[in-house]
Formats: sequence, structure tokens, C-alpha cells
Amino acid sequence: MIELGLARISRLLRYTPQSWRAIHVAGTNGKGTICAYLSAMLNASGVRCGRFTSPHLIDRWDCITINEQVGREDVFHAAEKLVMIRNQADSIEASEFELLTATAFEVFEREKIEIGVIEVGLGGRLDATNAMENKAVTVISKIGLDHQGFLGNTIEEIARQKAGIMRPGVPCVLDRTNPPAVRNVVEEYAKEIGTEVVLSSTESSFLDELSEKDYEPHQWENLACAYTAFHLAYTDLKSPLHRVLPAIQNMEWPGRLQTLDIRAITGRFQTVLLDGAHNIQSAEVLGSYVDKRLRSDSARVTWVLGASEGKELDGILKPLLRPTDCVAAVKFGPVDGMPWVQPMHPRDILASVSSTGVSEFQQYDAGNDLSGALRWAVTVAADGPVVIAGSLYLVSDVLRLLRDAESLKTRLLNQ
Repeated sequence: MIELGLARISRLLRYTPQSWRAIHVAGTNGKGTICAYLSAMLNASGVRCGRFTSPHLIDRWDCITINEQVGREDVFHAAEKLVMIRNQADSIEASEFELLTATAFEVFEREKIEIGVIEVGLGGRLDATNAMENKAVTVISKIGLDHQGFLGNTIEEIARQKAGIMRPGVPCVLDRTNPPAVRNVVEEYAKEIGTEVVLSSTESSFLDELSEKDYEPHQWENLACAYTAFHLAYTDLKSPLHRVLPAIQNMEWPGRLQTLDIRAITGRFQTVLLDGAHNIQSAEVLGSYVDKRLRSDSARVTWVLGASEGKELDGILKPLLRPTDCVAAVKFGPVDGMPWVQPMHPRDILASVSSTGVSEFQQYDAGNDLSGALRWAVTVAADGPVVIAGSLYLVSDVLRLLRDAESLKTRLLNQ
């Protein structure tokens, strides 16, 4: 269950020192990628850095990284146990995400990080992560319509919730591609509390070393946000830029336009595309990428789709599907630590698929059999492109299934 508010998390964090400075990142799309760029740059600069993003990818503790490495499982469980004891002893009744946030902050303190890069869970103003202290910079990425039931029905209302992460005297980096309505809301709130808004920028001799054509447009803008925030947060006079450049070039963020080898699951030698697009804005980005990169050789794309219950799927599918495409719909499994997240039933997904003009003869209801959905997709696609999308929770299931399949393969080969 999602319960926004800062009362419970504030009580839970009373016992956890926050001696580290923070970069707090909100937004509808791109905030996870911005966090990944930021922590990569900070780590390359010699800063002991922690990162907290959600949801987790494969294991519950992989939402926390220390110096670009997944946090130690034993440290996570020890911190989580302490947080659980405090929650029960003080009858706080914190939500699962509040417990996870408190655990992340406890891990950061134990690991003695210098800067924490924190992704907002939902919204901003009332999100559990907004209980943090010592913000050095805040970042607001591209804002669109998502989670309207919690954040408001207009882009202005949503922008106001995101702007709630700002603090007096703490600069806020705003993605320059946001529409004027968003910019006006953020700048007005900045005036109210007494801080400045810095628009993201690629006007840098350092970024001139990178080729914009090597990035998708949204990736370039995410990098602009991250680099602008890095410049504000990194105060050491010694320039680390010669180390930052390769960190940016080598940064990988799973589930975002990720090329994946699923041979261990399906036997297919060609790679597939894995992307967590789960709202209209991110679907438009994915659709543009697929049309440009994958449809050039084949008019037909085969999709494996999953979605969370309550998503506005018609709008998400419109930029993705063509009548010639084939689609398998599947339910993702239970999400560890997030029992309120429920998958949409495949028949409901396929009802929306039908509305795009895809024939029922080109559809497959895989139920909760992800492996079966992937095998159907690669069989139907033959040598054509396969794309897995619709939910970050589906991304997690695919990566977990692949890890298990590869682990089994390794064990069999070593017998």
C-alpha cells in the first residue's frame, strides 16, 4: 500500500545520523539514469558515494550501491533488522518503502559515504526520501503525466509535487526540455522558498569530448542534468574530468534500451531489446528508438509486454505497436517488498493491444509463464526484432530468469 507522508519516516530516522551530503533526484522519466550517471561521475572523482534507486532489479538489496558496487547483502540485512526493531518498538507502522528508505540511509551511515545520490520513489514533496537532511543539490528531470491518483491530474499539479524536494539555498537543476508550464511552477516555488533554478546544460568543453549522436535525445538530456548537478555538488578544486569521461562512456543502466542475450532461456542467438517503459512519455521514447533502429530491417516487431494494474495502457501502446506486430502478454511475479504492486492480467493487456489493430491471431496470452512468452516471441519473430517492455517489474523478472538460467548452465557444464 502506498501511503505518502513524512511523519512515519521522520520518526524512523531519528536514530540514524545523516553525516553525508545528498543529491536528490525527482521526475517522471530519466531520474534513475541521472542517478546512475551521477554516482558514476562521483565515484570516478574519488568521492565515496552511495546510490539508492527503486525498484530493485533482481535482489532487494541491489537498490543500494556503494562506489558503483551492489551493497553487501549482510550489511543490508543487518541495517534492515535494526530498522524493523525500531519500527516495532515505537509502533510507527511504517510502509514498506519507508522501511527500505530508512534501511538505505542506515547502510549509508555504516559505509561512511561522503555523498548519497537518492532517487525519489513517488512524487517528491511527501515521498519518504524527502526526509533526508544535508541536501547539496536537487534535480528535477523530465516531468509527464503518471501516478495521477497520487500526484494530481495536470502537469502543473505534478510539477508542484516534484518541486517539493527543493530546499532554501540549495540549487535545483531542472531538465531544460520541460515545457513552460513545468518551468513556471518550479521557478515560482524556488522564489517562494529562496533558492535558484539552474537549467541543465551541455555547454561544456568537457561534454564536447562526447559525441551527441552516440546518445538518444533523452539520454543526452539526462546526461546534461547529471553533469550540471555534478558540477554544483563536486567542490574539490582538483579537476577529475579525465577520469569522469570514461565513467560516463562505460556507464550501463539495466532495463533502459538494454541489448540482452537471452540464449540461455530461448536458444536465440540474436539479441533482444529490454526496456522498462511504463508511461506515455517513456513509451514515446522507446517507440521512436524502435522505429529508427529496429523497424528499418523488418516491418514487424515482436513484443513481450507486461504492465502494472491501473496503467493507462492505450496511451502507452499507441507509440509502440503497428498492426503487423506480434504480441505476447504476461504477468510479472510478486515484487519483493512491494506487495501493493499488482500485475495487469494478460487478457486486459491484449484487449488494449487489439485496439491498436493487432489481430488476435498475432497475440499470445502467456499467463504468468515468462519463459513461455519469451520462447513464443523468438519462435514467431524468427530473425526479426524482439522487444520486452511495459514494466520495470517485468525487466526484473527477465533479468532474474536469465541469471538463474545462466547459473544452471554453468553448474551443468562444471559437473
